[in-house]
Parts: sequence; structure tokens; C-alpha cells
Amino acid sequence: MSFVSNRERADNVRRMFTRISDRYDRINRLMTFGLDRHWRRETIRALHLRPGERLLDIGTGTGDLAFEALRQHQQTRVIACDFTPAMIRLGQARSVDRQILWVIGDARALPFPPNSFHAVVSGFLLRNVVDLTSALEEQARILTSEGRIASLDTSPPQPGPLKPLLLLYLRWILPAFGRWIAGDEPAYRYLPETTRAFVSAAELARIFQACGFMQVGFVRRMLGIIAIHWGVKRTQDDPAMAPVKTG
Repeated sequence: MSFVSNRERADNVRRMFTRISDRYDRINRLMTFGLDRHWRRETIRALHLRPGERLLDIGTGTGDLAFEALRQHQQTRVIACDFTPAMIRLGQARSVDRQILWVIGDARALPFPPNSFHAVVSGFLLRNVVDLTSALEEQARILTSEGRIASLDTSPPQPGPLKPLLLLYLRWILPAFGRWIAGDEPAYRYLPETTRAFVSAAELARIFQACGFMQVGFVRRMLGIIAIHWGVKRTQDDPAMAPVKTG
């Protein structure tokens, strides 16, 4: 894929999220039957945050993971970053009494120096970036030594008896939600299309390792179409690859 097509795809994604920004949270609740809140709690727990640590929430949207981090660890210093200004504005409106710093930035070129954060988290980001490897290498770059990473995202349906049902949900039910509730069917066709085209949970774990993370693991949720990954920034004297932990 050329640089121009990468840029065009990124611009298209930004425009799409701008269109649906004011309905994004409500549709998430409906599409996941409210389970996304549980997944976000689990994702933050995977970071094992300690008092006073610095956390970056990349692709924060309206800040759900950033707010969840502060609910679990009030002394965490949180920066919420997204490349869609409309999402940032909505998040800021929600955070009047919360100590969150909001920043506009691209996951492929984060506006932070190396070793800036003890932990980094993302929710439904990696499937959308035009260069997955660059995005993960950027997260490794801005983490301190042995900093932690966690990611929540959709995952392609696995082979098995439930796969036809899951494909039905992705291909027809989600776009129907988009048409009837959000008034934007194309945006909610994008979700199932990118989910089916995304790497498997096991392959994503291997990419984590290749991009500089160790102690990598993941769990699947919602019959396998949601995955939570985690890892630790690899130090120079650690082995490049090790068995992936699954749950």
C-alpha cells in the first residue's frame, strides 16, 4: 500500500469517526449488549497500574478507557490521545472534574519523547490503523523499560460451529444497528469488514512480540470476536520470542 493510499485511508477513518462521534458511546453499548464496560475494566486490570504512574490511552475516542483507569487507580496520571478532534472535544466535555490531559495525535507518530509512559492502552484502535507494526513500535518507543501494554479490539471469528452465526451478526446485524439507530450504515459496515480482515488474536500476539514486547498474552471474549492482549516492553537481555499466554 502506498503512502498516498495510507493517508487517504486514515483521512477516511477520521471523517467516519467525526460523523458518528456524538452517537459513538451509545452505539457501543447497544452493539455489545453493555459488555464493553466489562472488557474495558478487564483491559485496565491487565496493566497492573501502580500509584502515580503515567498512562497513555491511544485512540481514546471519548475517553472510556481513560476514565476507567482513573476509576480503578485515582492517582494515575492519564493522557488521552486521538486523531479525531470531534472525539477529543466530547471527551473533554465529560471530564470536567477529572485530571486527564487531552491530546490530538496519530498512533503512527505519537507526539511524545521516548520512555514517557509506564503503561499504554488502546480500545478498538489497532484494527483501524493503516500500519499496525508502526503503531505498535511507536507504543514500545514511548514506554519506559518494562512498561506495560494492553489492547482491546475485535477479532475475526474462529473456525467452528458458531462461525456462521458470528458472521451473520457482523455482516447484517451490526449494519442494521448503524442504519436504524446511528443513521450511518456505511460506518457500521466498516466495523464488520475490518474485523473480518484483521489478523487473528494469535497472530496479533506474535506481532506484539515482533514489535518489542515480551510476556505477551491474550484472552478472547464474546464468543471469540473480542480479544484483550497484553505485554511488557522487552529489554535487551530478554529473549525475542517466548510462548504466548492465552486464556
